[in-house]
Amino acid sequence: MPVFSEETLTIIEQTARAHGIEPAALKAVAEVESGGRAFAMIGGRREPLIRFEGHYFDRLVADERRAEARRAGLASPRAGAIANPRRQADRWRLLERAAKIDRDAALQSVSWGIGQVMGAHWKRLGYASPEALAREARSGVEGQLRLMLRFIGVNRLTPLLHARDWAGFARRYNGPAYAKNRYDVRLAAAHARHGGVRASPVRAARSRAPGVLGRGDRGDRVRDLQRMLTTAGYPLRADGAFGPRTDAALRAFQRRHGLVVDGLYGPKSAAALRGALPGAGRARGGVLAFLWRLVRMALRGR
Repeated sequence: MPVFSEETLTIIEQTARAHGIEPAALKAVAEVESGGRAFAMIGGRREPLIRFEGHYFDRLVADERRAEARRAGLASPRAGAIANPRRQADRWRLLERAAKIDRDAALQSVSWGIGQVMGAHWKRLGYASPEALAREARSGVEGQLRLMLRFIGVNRLTPLLHARDWAGFARRYNGPAYAKNRYDVRLAAAHARHGGVRASPVRAARSRAPGVLGRGDRGDRVRDLQRMLTTAGYPLRADGAFGPRTDAALRAFQRRHGLVVDGLYGPKSAAALRGALPGAGRARGGVLAFLWRLVRMALRGR
């Protein structure tokens, strides 16, 4: 299997850390989806890898142009009936031919970049148009990653990455046929290859500093944390078990408040969370006013 360049791996790692995702996990998804390639040279320009889906084009093309698209061998109601050439240059030519018939439908009928995200998701992912989504994918590795992370975020797949639930992730990312294509097995293998380790939650808990909460912990302190996160705008069930959802909520809070995104609830995260709760500002103001009254009384008593 081809391997991403060091430059691409560095960009993936930096992007993963910025979003609170384990770098090995994001590298694994990108590698399995793209085969370890970020670009193909098309007409002297670096372009993202694409896959054209003729059954999407058949559904999305303007009604008055569907018969023309079918005659041209670009559309079919049956998935897989329109074969994708092996060479990326030929796939791009397929896209160009489809775009001459219906550009918007053609751009939506392609899976784009190292995340292989379908253009048809443009509106759900918050892009202004299919053209805008394609432009993001064509803007470089960073654009391809932004597109993939939007898809992961909108579909709430981040907790599954944190939990290394490869079957759960593959089912929701690739569809019910994931097992036939062994997506989960390939993701696990790629994750291990990129240095990811599935640590035992118990062993990880033992290795943390005393008093710091993290994955695998249980009890009233975890329940208190879950209640505070819920009050701060990160809703959780207060079940007292520090699992994937609590981990994801804490990481989201840490990211928003400029903390180290590590999923560990230590003194800095505790102070920031207490400060983010409703009424925290009034409580601090009351303490300061009380201290100032004590100072004034002391001065008068001199």
